[in-house]
Amino acid sequence: MNANATIIEIVLSAIFINNFIFSQFLGCCPFLGCSSKIDTAAGMGLAVIFVMGLASAICWIVNEYILVTLHLEFLQTIAYILVIAVLVQFVEMFLKKSVPSLYSALGIYLPLITTNCAVLGVVLLNTQYSFNFLQSVVYGVTGGAGFMLAICLMASVREKIEFADYPESFNGFPIALVTAGLIALAFMGFSGMKIV
Repeated sequence: MNANATIIEIVLSAIFINNFIFSQFLGCCPFLGCSSKIDTAAGMGLAVIFVMGLASAICWIVNEYILVTLHLEFLQTIAYILVIAVLVQFVEMFLKKSVPSLYSALGIYLPLITTNCAVLGVVLLNTQYSFNFLQSVVYGVTGGAGFMLAICLMASVREKIEFADYPESFNGFPIALVTAGLIALAFMGFSGMKIV
């Protein structure tokens, strides 16, 4: 992808072609940890969309107006991690106050958004692709939407698998990993779309 990519190319690429979970394998910890129930998966997906979109916007501003201006580009990763950590703390405080049931359902995985490599990956890719502000925000939000699509698909399949008949040795994470692998194979079909 490059800085000349149109908004529709960025949207399709982030959601389907270069999905952070199924194509780039970023953010697998919360993906596997929060995908057992569809409600929890949707809540995690919304939190990731919010954090990725806002992190993309704020990190673009920090990069363009502080780091590049002061020739401190070598501090990008540290600056981005700090911005993401602050955003996740705001999301955590908001959920704890407004939606305590979702806050308790997400458990340890909510603070793990801070170390979710998909969130850091999106802001680093924005810099690598030299996206402008609008492209960065769109890539962040749609990258989060791709994450939400992936985690909700996985949660819906895992809810059905609870009632399936499969070998006992596959109980727990083994069947989850097999399921994720099969969904990732299905998403490989989108790689034939040569829009970017």
